[in-house]
Amino acid sequence: MRDPRQIIVRPVITEKTTARQIDHNQYAFEVLSDANKHEIKHAVENLFNVHVTQVRTAHLRGKWRRRGQSVGKRPNWKKALVTLAEGETIEVFEGL
Repeated sequence: MRDPRQIIVRPVITEKTTARQIDHNQYAFEVLSDANKHEIKHAVENLFNVHVTQVRTAHLRGKWRRRGQSVGKRPNWKKALVTLAEGETIEVFEGL
């Protein structure tokens, strides 16, 4: 298995993910594109000392962007939606 710090790229913090955090105790992370659910669960549990009950993943396509005449594309990425056990939180998100 890979190092948990390599699997979790960054937290995804938007209005929608903040609402899911409050209502459903779910946290969103950008993860490596080839990481599976077992690796993601193991990484979150080891990094934040919590118990994960469910992991849902989605591959998201990068958006097309243009600047003047040149056209480019942002890279594709993978998002993981992690549900924690009842009563547990991740403190990193609480300060935001």
